[in-house]
Amino acid sequence: MKYSAREEEWAAWMRAAMAGDAQSYDRFLKAVTPYLRSIARRRCDQFGAPPSEVEDVVQEVLLAVHLKRGTWDISRPIGPWLSTIVRNKLIDSLRRRGRHVNVPIEDVMETLEVDQQDDGADRIDVDRMLEGLRDPQREIVRSISLGGAGVRETAERLNMTEGAVRVALHRALKGLAALYRSDRREDG
Repeated sequence: MKYSAREEEWAAWMRAAMAGDAQSYDRFLKAVTPYLRSIARRRCDQFGAPPSEVEDVVQEVLLAVHLKRGTWDISRPIGPWLSTIVRNKLIDSLRRRGRHVNVPIEDVMETLEVDQQDDGADRIDVDRMLEGLRDPQREIVRSISLGGAGVRETAERLNMTEGAVRVALHRALKGLAALYRSDRREDG
């Protein structure tokens, strides 16, 4: 299978980012966000989700990419990895809202080969990164991205509006990206 020059460029940026290059990570995130939004829009249409779900899915995908970037096998194309994250985050979102979702096996075949070894180091890294956020951002990220709650549920639990939760989540993601960049500078 041939992958586009665009995906090869993204993969190169992600490899550099994983090696500590914060500028490459910024380039990667800025370049893939419209692609993620496009996939999320198509997947929402495919699964009958409302268009308003797209931005929530994109924000959750960006956070998942940030937190789980180490799970991407640098020898494999990055496009399918990103598409899989979008699909999984949309399915999680729909299930939280009580929708039953059937995914054709063909859609997940290439992810079945991946060896998912989750060790405590990922959890420690996530917890350390979240400590750099202030409340309610920390609680919102924990609730939505780690706990699987929806925006509405999180807003009700924290006595906030859904819009305020979305804004806080967006700001938290920016804060996490800044923490990541500063950690990489200290390590490098």
